[in-house]
Amino acid sequence: MREVDTRSRLAHTHEVTNQTPPLAGHNLFAADAALRDAVDRNGGHWAEDDLQRYGEVCGRPEMIERGFLANEYKPRFESHDRTGNRVDLVRYHPAYHQLMQLALSEGLHSAPWTDPRPGAHVARAAKYYLHSQLEAGHSCPITMTFASVPSLKLNPHLAAEWLPKVTARGYDPSNRPYTEKSALTIGMGMTEKQGGSDVRANTSRAVHLTGSDNLNTYELVGHKWFMSAPMCDAFLMLAQAPGGLSCFLVPRWRPDGSKNPLQVQRLKDKSGNVSNASSEVEMRGALGWLIGEEGRGVNAIIEMVSATRFDCMIGSAAGQRQAVVQAIHHAAHRSAFGKPLIEQPLMQNVLADLQLEVEGSIAITMQMARALDHADDEQQRLLMRLGTAVGKYWICKRTPHHAYEAMECLGGNGVVENFITARLYRDAPINAIWEGSGNIQALDVLRAVGKTPAVLLAWYDELARSAGADTLLDRAVTTLKNEMANLEQLEYRARHLVDQLALVMQAHLLVQGGNSAVAEAFIASRLGNTGAHSTGTLPAGLDTGHIIERGNPLVF
Repeated sequence: MREVDTRSRLAHTHEVTNQTPPLAGHNLFAADAALRDAVDRNGGHWAEDDLQRYGEVCGRPEMIERGFLANEYKPRFESHDRTGNRVDLVRYHPAYHQLMQLALSEGLHSAPWTDPRPGAHVARAAKYYLHSQLEAGHSCPITMTFASVPSLKLNPHLAAEWLPKVTARGYDPSNRPYTEKSALTIGMGMTEKQGGSDVRANTSRAVHLTGSDNLNTYELVGHKWFMSAPMCDAFLMLAQAPGGLSCFLVPRWRPDGSKNPLQVQRLKDKSGNVSNASSEVEMRGALGWLIGEEGRGVNAIIEMVSATRFDCMIGSAAGQRQAVVQAIHHAAHRSAFGKPLIEQPLMQNVLADLQLEVEGSIAITMQMARALDHADDEQQRLLMRLGTAVGKYWICKRTPHHAYEAMECLGGNGVVENFITARLYRDAPINAIWEGSGNIQALDVLRAVGKTPAVLLAWYDELARSAGADTLLDRAVTTLKNEMANLEQLEYRARHLVDQLALVMQAHLLVQGGNSAVAEAFIASRLGNTGAHSTGTLPAGLDTGHIIERGNPLVF
């Protein structure tokens, strides 16, 4: 009897079915209804063609792959070269440099400064939002470079030399003196071991060098517990000068081409944001130039901090958007219990709720971008003063749980590292912690209201534009005013107050946006008397199909 060859049949165990194809080749701007509406509403309509172009660029498979590679291959630190010379070199995967090159060539670090037209900050924020969905870590030096410009202007002689290179649309990652480069990036080193957010506890010292030129040169000795992106060409730092806490620009190389003794001790091993090197450094007589006046370091750095906090809003909103994109895409292609997930009522509730969070986040973010564009208007300036703290607190605080819920939509695949949701989840807490954690933001809101009560009146004036539009919103605004007027235990209640400031502003802006289905659902779920809001607990009777469609990456 002849033996039957069964090897090929046995080797084929199964066919891969009911798995979601990779999401690539889609236009991130064209498919984002919330972003398109917010850009148009806040004065960035003139940039739509450019944003359409860039939305297509950011959806390309090769761009998405660069984000994965930059995270898979972490930065490596080399303190010395092979012959023992101190170099303080951080090596990155080429994908990281490619993303940096893309961001800088698009002007994400400089466009509103070099082309300050109406809507410039709105257009830049929208483009940054698209770009951040590729990868979050490398956005850190982009943000710091962008935010450094107002501070650098406080030293006119320094600004004349540095700003043309800081705002140039180029990228030079080489480890060489700034005098030999045509494009520069700026980092920041504020945090010290003993102080954290309490920068006035900093112990680093700065001594003025006698006979120095008009750049106002100092020598710095001390340490920094966190200095992000240590391959930047210079860093804004705080140190104690004879006149008090002061701000300095500290270059990696001295003007004569010698290595500035700003010595990296090690890189942080972080749970998220791994593509971005964060370092500990010691300044062993490092050269630095005074920014502003001695003793006014916080004032000199405050505009930079405000801008970095604004970018935290953009970056976290972008993380929310990318999470929703992945969840909706998966649900549209995956079936369970006999029908696609996206057709199942409970999943529709979850997906619509996730999209509502994005709607609120992008609405308040773009409102603040508009305020930046009209900073010479007192009302807008006051809104921005409160709005960056409120928005940074709320959006960044909401993002980690939002990322988790989106991850859960993918099931087991969601926690696997070659699905982007795993990275989104790891990255999500970073913006909430950096540039002032939740408590710092909440206390800053109280400080702003106490120092300048007009900021709260400006907030109320803005909310008044939606008075009478919705009973729940009117009631929430009244409750907010009553709670803000109660001065007992303000610090203890600070987070709750900021929660309410954020929610009523988001609801108001969505009402003003004109999409009744979105506004109604947001108000009913966030301001209604339904108790603690958990994702996927939207009230019945809402148009969840329309809301999901606004977030669907393949519907436009």
